[in-house]
Amino acid sequence: MFSQFRKKFIGDRAFYRIVLSMVIPMILQNLVTNFVSLIDNIMVGSMGTEPMSGVSIVNQFIFVFNVTVFGAVAGPSIFGAQFFGKGDHEGQKYTFRFRLLICTAIIIAAAAVFEIFGSPLIKLFISKESDPQQAREILSYGMDYLRIMVFSLIPFAIGQAYSSIVRECGETRIPMAGAMSAVGVNVLLDYGLIFGKLGMPALGVKGAAIATVIAKTVEALVVVVWAHTHPQRNKYIVGAFHGFRIPRRLTADIIRRGTPLFINEFLWSLGMSVVAQCYSVRSTEVVAARNISSTMTNLFSSVYLQMGACIAILVGAKLGANKLKEARDLDNKLLFFAVAAAAVVAVCMMPLAGLFPKLYNTEASVRSLAAYMIIIQALTMPMWGYTNACYFTLRSGGKTGITFLFDFGFTWLLMIPLAAVLSYFTSLDIRIVFAVVTFSEIVKVFIGYFMVRSNVWINNIVDDI
Repeated sequence: MFSQFRKKFIGDRAFYRIVLSMVIPMILQNLVTNFVSLIDNIMVGSMGTEPMSGVSIVNQFIFVFNVTVFGAVAGPSIFGAQFFGKGDHEGQKYTFRFRLLICTAIIIAAAAVFEIFGSPLIKLFISKESDPQQAREILSYGMDYLRIMVFSLIPFAIGQAYSSIVRECGETRIPMAGAMSAVGVNVLLDYGLIFGKLGMPALGVKGAAIATVIAKTVEALVVVVWAHTHPQRNKYIVGAFHGFRIPRRLTADIIRRGTPLFINEFLWSLGMSVVAQCYSVRSTEVVAARNISSTMTNLFSSVYLQMGACIAILVGAKLGANKLKEARDLDNKLLFFAVAAAAVVAVCMMPLAGLFPKLYNTEASVRSLAAYMIIIQALTMPMWGYTNACYFTLRSGGKTGITFLFDFGFTWLLMIPLAAVLSYFTSLDIRIVFAVVTFSEIVKVFIGYFMVRSNVWINNIVDDI
């Protein structure tokens, strides 16, 4: 019995050597990126609840943009990973062009939305029961932060277009190097521009935004410059800007398979913001507490999130090489590894629940609620690890319609109605509401299990292109 389990779900040393060599730089990159956000968050949090709440609300919008960009590059990335497995560098070049074009379109659309609707959007997250003066301050801090953060959209989106294809070629250290370069820049500028240190002006939340924009630019430049100065390692880059032609059939296929992913990522991230808005109607304290807990959870989530990205690359390459049985076997082991890694991370996270909120200059009630939310999210992390791995498994074989139902359907048909009903129409304590909504992930676990088990995702989608 155990030998069968081990054969199916546990790999040999060569397996873990390959996986870890790929995923560790990806995890480190994500950890570094989230660490920058954590430092930024703590420094802003030291200014008080109102600045922290204003920045937290705006970061919900930036989160929607970031995830939408991720969804936009996901469609061409499916083809890019399989083209790489096939050894077709010309095909990769076309997917690279597509990424740049779609990312540019998203930048323009997002900037327009933030410029026109920034203030009304922020107001949606401010509890009507808040003190009028407090509400005005939160809105003011939020708008100050948003007006500058709009400029971060450009380096982030272009950086993602480059980083995604660089990773497909098995080079995960360069995006990590870009992220690590940004850390020092961001921390130094945060300290100087928020508090007026090192001869810099004290700009508060504006300083935090300026530091983030500069750090994102540095991170993107590292990857962009490396890609263009190493054409032998990045053969798709040769002639990539000699026109922007993309074969009509490939364009149609990317749009057909990528559109559900793009819409899914946008609606999922929007859905997470809607859930946050449901919580926020209870009080400003809930907004602040959730900001603290999410900052810590995002840091620890780097492990299972990047395991999912690793699945998309490794399994996608096997499918592109037409090694379908090997892809199934590899996915079994990666799924188990992803859940095990998430469980280990959750165990490490729980003892810090009571300590981390103390870094913030806020009320004791906010710290207590944040600690509770961190514990609930830690307990849920193995489930998130599994559903995230299922999502990338389905995506690797081009089953984007199914992934759309998997992510969007769960979020909008179950999670949001549950959060809305419990937050708006019951007097249940926010702790109970938060726990019930968060643990609803168990439903998605069962759905993911049956979808992956069906083997409907095992497809080679580039053989005839």
